[in-house]
Amino acid sequence: MELRQIGTSDLMATPIVFGSWAIGGWLWGGTDDEQAITGIHAALDAGINAIDTAPAYGMGHSERIVGEAIRGRRDQVLVFTKCALRWDSDEGLHHFDTVNNEGEPVQLYRNLRRDSILWECEQSLERLGIDCIDLYQCHWPDPTTPIRETMGALVELLDQKMIRAIGVSNFTREMIDECLAYGPVHCSQPKFSLLTREHLDGVIAWCDEHDIASIVYSPLEQGLLTGKVTVDREFNEGDQRNDKPWFTRENIERVNAVLDEVMRPIADAHEATLAQTTLAWTIAAPGITCALAGARNPDQARENAGAMAIALTDEEFEAIRAAFWQIEGP
Repeated sequence: MELRQIGTSDLMATPIVFGSWAIGGWLWGGTDDEQAITGIHAALDAGINAIDTAPAYGMGHSERIVGEAIRGRRDQVLVFTKCALRWDSDEGLHHFDTVNNEGEPVQLYRNLRRDSILWECEQSLERLGIDCIDLYQCHWPDPTTPIRETMGALVELLDQKMIRAIGVSNFTREMIDECLAYGPVHCSQPKFSLLTREHLDGVIAWCDEHDIASIVYSPLEQGLLTGKVTVDREFNEGDQRNDKPWFTRENIERVNAVLDEVMRPIADAHEATLAQTTLAWTIAAPGITCALAGARNPDQARENAGAMAIALTDEEFEAIRAAFWQIEGP
């Protein structure tokens, strides 16, 4: 199984990482905990060796599910989680208003102050049932806190061996460059897909030049690039896709047309699904170290893992790129 180094750290991860946002239930219309746990087990059995989660995914629920799933299998998996999004404090920058899994209103705040980071790390370790987080990432930048203070806390955790590597998510290259003045940054986590491409020649390319890994999120554009989203698809109440511009009838038709005309013949040639082909293209793209692929059940987890076995030719890679680069954003 291919392993890729996470920046200059000693972490070696599979190109596909299990993404656990959806199993937290929050903004995904609920979750089935039993299916989530068996899905994680299926991913590990299929060769995936890393899981990405965050406290905000279900206000701690995703981390608890991940912790339960990896109990007894800790030596088989790298655990990536995050800090910065607090629903239990109003310090920092207001991020947005939302509801928790019980439907109760909550406010999320970006908080990267030293005391908050140290407290969040302890809470995550407890929920996950582990004594060290492999990759600890700032979920969103917090402009109310100096980067020097944030990095000081992360380096402190690194020195105390509570974490093994430092990452950031949704940071600009200028922010990351400032972080490097105060300590190591091993990984950046930007959004990227065949439909959301602005970071490929930006922060992803910059990180590649500076030996910083890029672990991209939403490579399947929340399921749209699987070909399974039809124009008459109805999402559960509370599912964020109900309000996403890409999920209008017109845009679903546009994307599905390219999937059918260009990607499906390539997928068929590799005896693969559209989702697997999309993921295979993503992890072959320049500068991308790993891709987060969410799964809510064992079948989805096994399908995602299967993408690691697909080797697209240069001609196939370019055909997919050219077709999607013609699709303008909504």
